[in-house]
Amino acid sequence: MKCILLISALLPVAAGAIEADAKRGADLFTRYHCTYCHSVAGGPGKPGAAPDLGQRLDRAYSPAGIASRMWNHAPKMWAAMKQSDIDIPAMSEADASDLFAFFYSTRYFERRGDAARGKAVFYDKNCVLCHALNGPQKPAREWKSLADPIDLVSAMWNHAGEMQTATKAEQFRWPQLSAAQLTDLLVYLQNLPETRHMQFGFNLPNGDRGKALMEEKGCTSCHKGAMALETLMGNLTLTEVAAGMWNHAPKMRQKAKPVTSAEMREILAYGWAQQFFRSNGNAVKGGKLFDVQCAACHNNPGSGAPSLAAGKRDFSSITMVAALWRHGPRMLSKLEADHKAWPELKPTDMANLIAYIDRQ
Repeated sequence: MKCILLISALLPVAAGAIEADAKRGADLFTRYHCTYCHSVAGGPGKPGAAPDLGQRLDRAYSPAGIASRMWNHAPKMWAAMKQSDIDIPAMSEADASDLFAFFYSTRYFERRGDAARGKAVFYDKNCVLCHALNGPQKPAREWKSLADPIDLVSAMWNHAGEMQTATKAEQFRWPQLSAAQLTDLLVYLQNLPETRHMQFGFNLPNGDRGKALMEEKGCTSCHKGAMALETLMGNLTLTEVAAGMWNHAPKMRQKAKPVTSAEMREILAYGWAQQFFRSNGNAVKGGKLFDVQCAACHNNPGSGAPSLAAGKRDFSSITMVAALWRHGPRMLSKLEADHKAWPELKPTDMANLIAYIDRQ
């Protein structure tokens, strides 16, 4: 499936929110010479020089996970750039936000799927009864939601009412879908001869209307406190959000109100995007890690390292990546001069450290 990178989301990487655009992120990926070594899902790059960022080898798909990878790999990246006479870019927070949007647009944060398993889901869950690939009723090959994860969430939400009527008429049980099953189903349908050339698009507005829309649609009458959607959705991928909404539909106290694609984008921009790129780490553990790994310089005014007291709030994986590229080369030089090793951070370490810094 071709990707037309159209993300335009506001992500919380500073005291306010800044725009994140995957098209700009793709341009930056090339302009910063990342493609000199890295490719994304088989795109331009030097084969074997560095990992393909679209070929995930483990399950650390979170924003903190990619921040930790960049952190641990940074000294090698900078050495390779220096050897190739490439200037190390001073990445701004806006740049880092755009790069994260680009990674999301390439499905970097989504789990792998399997088309064969997806085909089995399509038949075993009885989707084929109404949505035959070439049938007269809403054939699956014509689903626009296959090319847009926001439209997928919207379509599954709005289709639930019709589905409830159909299940009662046909006397079969509501087909529950795990996130893994939905992922497999999408891979199967996206790779059909009729759909594999669809253009993938993904855009989110700033979410200013999201909170009001959640109230208007009745979501907040049940989803409040610990059950608030902002809490429940924040650590999920959009495929997981879609599966969760689908499974939740039969349990709702009242019939779901229709939500347009534009409204769903507002809701997800407010209730999902602003949480997804923040850290869900443990601030206490992050503080202990900071004391061991970071405090010697960052709590020492004479070291030249920036103090947390002078930092900004709403710290995230995005701001960590920006800080890495702005300040990391100088930090590496200082460590080498002191004969110290570059500190490596696991994804959980990164999440905990971000949580601690964000609360200072």
